[in-house]
Amino acid sequence: MEALLNILQELHPEVDFESSETLIDDKVLDSFDIITLISEINEEYDVRIPVDEIIPKNFNSAKALYALIERLQDE
Repeated sequence: MEALLNILQELHPEVDFESSETLIDDKVLDSFDIITLISEINEEYDVRIPVDEIIPKNFNSAKALYALIERLQDE
């Protein structure tokens, strides 16, 4: 989780990613951020995020995103 938080902080240092749960809904993360995140997650966690998993509920919070990463690692 710490590596993910570091990736997110690099994108938007002004955001408290540990408590925010509406990153997509509040437009904190835009489409460019999502593409960057997917690339960084692929490198850091060796996980490929399928297109059908690129949905707001998976990217609305760091916790949701980390749960997605863990689920994909288990597959």
